[in-house]
Amino acid sequence: MKKVYSSLLETIGNTPIVRLNKVASKSPHQFYAKLEYFNPGSSVKDRVAVHMIQEAERKGLLKPGGTIIEATSGNTGVGLAMVASIKGYKSIFVMPDKISEEKRALLRAFGAEVIITPSGVAPEDPRSFLSVCKKLVAETPGSFHTNQYHNPDNVNQHYRSTGPEIFEQFGDKIDVFVAGAGTGGTISGVGHFFKEKKPSVQIVMADPVGSILYDLFYHKKVVTPPAPYKVEGVGEDMLPDNVQLQYMDGVVQVTDQQSFAMTRDLIRHEGLCVGPSSAMAVVAAIEWSKKLTRPSNILILFPDNGRGYLSKAFNPQWLKENGL
Repeated sequence: MKKVYSSLLETIGNTPIVRLNKVASKSPHQFYAKLEYFNPGSSVKDRVAVHMIQEAERKGLLKPGGTIIEATSGNTGVGLAMVASIKGYKSIFVMPDKISEEKRALLRAFGAEVIITPSGVAPEDPRSFLSVCKKLVAETPGSFHTNQYHNPDNVNQHYRSTGPEIFEQFGDKIDVFVAGAGTGGTISGVGHFFKEKKPSVQIVMADPVGSILYDLFYHKKVVTPPAPYKVEGVGEDMLPDNVQLQYMDGVVQVTDQQSFAMTRDLIRHEGLCVGPSSAMAVVAAIEWSKKLTRPSNILILFPDNGRGYLSKAFNPQWLKENGL
C-alpha cells in the first residue's frame, strides 16, 4: 500500500507553498505563503508538539499514565492534545481569556482540561497563564511541562526540520522569510538554518503593536510598555529563550486593524482561510518589501487555519464591538 500511514503523527510536515496573486499584485516582488494549516492539527505547532513529547519520552521525563501540561494560546495545545490522545496521556492547558471559544472547545473535544486565566497581567503575576501553569506542574504528580517558550526542543525542531523542508521546496531562490513570533521557535529555528545555508536570506519578524519584541530588537530594552492586542498567538510581554534575535534582520510592527483587515482580504481574494497572525505576517512582508532594491521572492509562514477564529475575525458583530 502506497502513502498509507501507521499513525496520524506521520502526516505532520511537508506543507505546501502557494503564490499570493492578488493582495500584493501591484508590488514588483513575488509573495508566497507556506500553509501550515495542512498539518493534521491545523497549525505549525504540530511539528514541535510531537517532537517535544518524543524527546520527553526518550529522556524519561514523561512516562505512561503521565499528564502533559502547557500554557498556550491554543495551537500548541491542540497539537499536544492530539499527541496525548494518540499516545494515551492526560493533558491540561492554561489559556488567557482572549483565546477564541473554538480553540477552547477543540481542546476539550480531545479530552483535555482547559483552565482560563485573565489577559493583560504581567507574566510574574500569580494569575497569569504562565504562573498558573507552573503551579499546576508543581501540584500534579507524573506531569511534564512541555515549556514551549523555553524548551530548546521547540527551536531545534524548526532548525532541523522546517528550515530544510523550506529549502527543499523553494531552493536558493528565497530572498526573504517572514513570520511572527510567539514562543519564537519557528522564526528562530528557520532563521538559524538559513543563516548557515544561505546567509543573504533576510529573516523578518512580524510583531503586533503592544508586544515588546520590536523594542527588544531595535533598542535592546522595553521602550513602550506592553499593551493588550487582539491577534492571538504572536507577540510577547517577556522574552522567551526561543526568541533568538541574533538570527533576525528586522522587525515590522503591525496594528490589529491592519491584521484583521488583511485576514478578510486573504479569504476573499486568495481563498485562504487563515488566522489573523498569518495576515499580520503578510502586512509585515508587504511593508518590508518597500525597502528592497530589487525584485525579490518573499516567503511568509502562515501558522494556522481561520476556522479557529470564526467567532472573532469573521464575525462582523465582534469586529464592530472591538473597533476592527
